[in-house]
Amino acid sequence: MYNSWADRLTRGRALIEAELDFPDEDDVPGSVSDQVWSDMSLLAREIQEHLKLGTAGEIIRDGFKVVIAGRPNAGKSSLMNALARRDIAIVTDIAGTTRDVLTADLDIDGFLVKLYDTAGLRETAEIVEREGIRRAYHAIGEADLLLYVEDSSVASSDEVVPNGAVLIGTKADLHRASLRRYDLCVSTETADGLDQLRRMIGELLRAKIPPHSLAIPTRARHNDSLTECIAAIDRSLSDRKRDLALRAEDLRSAGMALGRITGRVDVESLLDVIFGEFCIGK
Repeated sequence: MYNSWADRLTRGRALIEAELDFPDEDDVPGSVSDQVWSDMSLLAREIQEHLKLGTAGEIIRDGFKVVIAGRPNAGKSSLMNALARRDIAIVTDIAGTTRDVLTADLDIDGFLVKLYDTAGLRETAEIVEREGIRRAYHAIGEADLLLYVEDSSVASSDEVVPNGAVLIGTKADLHRASLRRYDLCVSTETADGLDQLRRMIGELLRAKIPPHSLAIPTRARHNDSLTECIAAIDRSLSDRKRDLALRAEDLRSAGMALGRITGRVDVESLLDVIFGEFCIGK
């Protein structure tokens, strides 16, 4: 795959260089760059799709990070214990019991799911709890899936639910006072909704991991080089009125980034393409 991309990038660079260096040759049409830019745009999209699969590979390797968050006494620790099917977090009626990020490994549909319980989100002057809340926000930022938990037995608050979070109403066995619309309501006392929640987690996990991504290697160095390659191609495509030599330089930068994975692309490779494509000097 990488070598195929390198070949296309080398050919594109060669055609642009031919247009720049041999403008008077009849065999080098002035519009040759049009086909190059079309293919470079397609190439950038293909590499971007590959990077998405790389993210899926990281989930397979490191685990699907599911973070439980919400205000104090929302039922986060009870939900953690119920999903893990063992007592991991201390559960009390005292707000602020959880001071750190707790974790447990689950097996859902054969995939590793790393479940995190976090400190209740609120304003506080207490130093230890405040550190726990800071860590909670860090975990939220790293989550592949955020379960935002709210006690459905109390009146709805005006708290803002983070974008992309699954909103879970807890304590569904009690009289409902909240008017909030939840994605799912659960009860850790009666186990209502817990199987549905596990299925939901599994469905969201599979949506992030296409079947053919299981063979995708995940190397941070490769991902960095591919990201740099895409950025350079995008620069070359950003302004069609830019000087052709500058756009060719962008493609050279893209080739160097990709070359760190496949091996260096040298001048001889470009010349082989140029003289193979055109009858220059003949």
